[in-house]
Amino acid sequence: MLKGFKQFILRGNVVDLAVGVVIGAAFGKIVEALVKDILTPLIGAIAKVPDFSGLFFTINDSKFMIGDFINALVSFLIIAFAIYFFVVVPINSLVTRSKRDKVPADPTTKKCPECFSEIPLEATRCAHCTTKLV
Repeated sequence: MLKGFKQFILRGNVVDLAVGVVIGAAFGKIVEALVKDILTPLIGAIAKVPDFSGLFFTINDSKFMIGDFINALVSFLIIAFAIYFFVVVPINSLVTRSKRDKVPADPTTKKCPECFSEIPLEATRCAHCTTKLV
């Protein structure tokens, strides 16, 4: 029973997932700090409203606190922007660059002009139809 559990834990997918979750949580904290401590005050300085949480409107003596929603929406958009431009775009360019660097191997065969079968480049006569090659 413990042997099966050990195999399950040490399987590559479980370890990769655990590392991904830990790195994702740490990256989330970095992005959250960037939004809360740098970008939101910057937006507040431009819009002259440092925090939107105090915004509300009233209908029939009911208060609708939309400021927290606006804060969450702005944070989400900034986080999505940061993840896209600082994680997704660089990784996509690295993947594209690594695929582009692969050079195809030189061909080792050619086609016979008569029967179109594959023959070695050095051949002077086709092994299938015995046509003499130039």
